[in-house]
Amino acid sequence: MISKENQKLQKLVVILGPTASGKTNWSLKMSKIFDIEVISADSRQIYKDMNIGTAKENGEWKRNGFRKTFFVDDVAHHNIDFLNPGKKFTVAEFRDRSIKYIKLAHKNNKIPFLVGGTGLYISSVVDNFHIPKIIENKQLRKSFESKSLEELLELLKIIDLKSFEVIDKKNKRRITRALEVAIISGESFITQKRKGEKLFDVFQVGVLWNREELYERINKRIDSMVENGLIDEIKFLLKKGYKWNLNSMNAIGYRQFKDYLEGKDTLENCIEKLKRDTRRYAKRQLTWFNRDKSIKWFENYEDAEKEVKKFLEK
Repeated sequence: MISKENQKLQKLVVILGPTASGKTNWSLKMSKIFDIEVISADSRQIYKDMNIGTAKENGEWKRNGFRKTFFVDDVAHHNIDFLNPGKKFTVAEFRDRSIKYIKLAHKNNKIPFLVGGTGLYISSVVDNFHIPKIIENKQLRKSFESKSLEELLELLKIIDLKSFEVIDKKNKRRITRALEVAIISGESFITQKRKGEKLFDVFQVGVLWNREELYERINKRIDSMVENGLIDEIKFLLKKGYKWNLNSMNAIGYRQFKDYLEGKDTLENCIEKLKRDTRRYAKRQLTWFNRDKSIKWFENYEDAEKEVKKFLEK
């Protein structure tokens, strides 16, 4: 009988990096060389009808065996364009769906590529996080709504210092969740996210740009989004009844235009806010990824492709 340690793990290629770094482009180029399926690790591209503000690639739903799959350039993509913007989606749900699609890709003799920039999503699969499954408490959430970001942080510092020390202090949603889990379970939110046994043989490719070039790419992308109808997309979502307090509408690329659409600010100012917030987000993404020393960073696509080939052949 083969021990679990000696069993051959299924391979998984990860392409990651900050927003606007060209991750999707690299994965589509690699699809011309390798027979792949993409599992998206982008927390915004999960939503239907949110295309421009999330920089979602043009694709279409096609029948794929007994189910429908989202295809981009004839490559199957999972975890994209499937969720109503009014619904919630947890990291635990992402992890479970992604593991299922990675295993299905192997079953279909495809190579799974996990592609995206949401660090916690990627870590939940690569590190096999055991994520606390504490159900949302409406009463607690209601009490948090009236508190400012600073008040919530002060409360987290008292209740769960370990989480306070590492949490993104600008992400009110994550802070609220950390408080909720710590209060209900009596344990630290961050320590409950324990790494499990390795599920896959992973090769992580990071797309590297110098900071100035990356920021220029971000600025150009946002100008292009506005030119391509981002404001009309947001108006359409509001008309469908999606409110600003939803996780989807409160995402980067959407919330920055609330004041403009309510007549409180100019379009130019809101575009600049989006550029600023996106640059800051890219910086936070890099901080997250830089903690993981197993990521191999590449400035050049051809070099990355060669290393992926070596990994898949060994």
